Amino acid sequence: MDQNIKKFYEKSLSVTDIPNELFKQFDVKKGLRNEDGTGVCVGLTKIADVVGYIRKDGVKKDAHGKLYYRGIEVRDLIYGRDQRNGAYAFEETCFLLLFGFLPTAEQLATFQSVLKHHYELPDKFLETSILQMPSKNLMNQLQQAVLNLYDFDESPDDVSISHTLYQGLSIMAKMPSILCYAYHSKAHHYEKASLHIHYPRKDYSMAENILHMLRADSKFSAREASILDLMLVIHADHGGGNNSTFTNVVISSTGTDIYSAVAGSIGSLKGPRHGGANIQVCHMMEEVISSIGLDACDETIKALQRKILNKDFFDHSGLIYGMGHAIYTLSDPRAELLKSHSKALAIEKNKEAEFDFYCRFEECAKEVMLEEKGIHVSSNVDFYSGFVYDLMNIPRDMFTPLFVCARTVGWLAHNLENKLYDGKIMRPATKYVGELQEYIDIDDRK
Repeated sequence: MDQNIKKFYEKSLSVTDIPNELFKQFDVKKGLRNEDGTGVCVGLTKIADVVGYIRKDGVKKDAHGKLYYRGIEVRDLIYGRDQRNGAYAFEETCFLLLFGFLPTAEQLATFQSVLKHHYELPDKFLETSILQMPSKNLMNQLQQAVLNLYDFDESPDDVSISHTLYQGLSIMAKMPSILCYAYHSKAHHYEKASLHIHYPRKDYSMAENILHMLRADSKFSAREASILDLMLVIHADHGGGNNSTFTNVVISSTGTDIYSAVAGSIGSLKGPRHGGANIQVCHMMEEVISSIGLDACDETIKALQRKILNKDFFDHSGLIYGMGHAIYTLSDPRAELLKSHSKALAIEKNKEAEFDFYCRFEECAKEVMLEEKGIHVSSNVDFYSGFVYDLMNIPRDMFTPLFVCARTVGWLAHNLENKLYDGKIMRPATKYVGELQEYIDIDDRK
């Protein structure tokens, strides 16, 4: 920082400080959170419900987590998929989130054909918007690409419900191509890797197309595609209060276009407190395994976890990444689904020992958090998702962009719902707590 600017900033701290007690005095909720950790209610929705606790006699009580899409448990969506051997659930989930009901086989086929029609990017888009403009960060590249799609839309500022839906479906369908091409462009430009461009196949699901376009040889197993489909489903939505979805609704409430709203959501998801936590889990677990090994006994694992909590190991943050959640308490249904479905993949990849270590680390962490903090916590989706991506040799640069690919449908669904049933510009208030001052002529200032 420029030294003069630094001096100005340091002087400003004496007049811009907001004492913490003022937040309580004026009942202002930091982070839009209540005293018990629950979120301040900012809207109504029929799209998704995140259940992590119950209220009994007005008191918040821990509970096993449930995630509902349009009133249907996500577990049931995956169970239904698994009963249809070889089926994929993400497209069905998109239909459910957008339209509110489960499609018939014919309706689903029609919906899939619409998505497949939009798989390919506009002419010259790959060359001009991705290959010629590689970014150091794929999330920034995704933002740029989505904003550039605006210029290929004949009516980009039509924010009617029907047109926004059509635009959103087009963006969703193009996401696998955009994120895979963005990755290859970055790797080619900054790491001098060979450039591989595979066009999307209309006979593939979105999960299959991601693996097809990401890999040089386009090869993948049925189990890998099934697990990636599961990942897309469990990340598709998480209620209207998560940061990136709320961002989308705030931006779109001004009447702006869907491209601007989605770009804003991507910027929100880029933040490590929202979309990048699974990478931190991977880094932490690598250091843990390097330090104590896969065969460490439970007491050794717990001793290291206490060091983490005491800020004496890994990044000294005092956080055991992947453990605990803002809403879920006793369990995160997404983590449970990933855990139950990923063991077979770990065995297929000869990583069963690593999978077993993750499971033991999770159980030890629950006990340590209860002993040291007096709280019940569970693993969250980030604890296993990074490990599963690593099993599939998906580059870590792609972890958060894949989150974007899944969550775009949730952003679109809430965008449309807010347009239909709220329609007001988001305009919360803040309270001024500074002092009034007299204007001082510039020659009299000190």
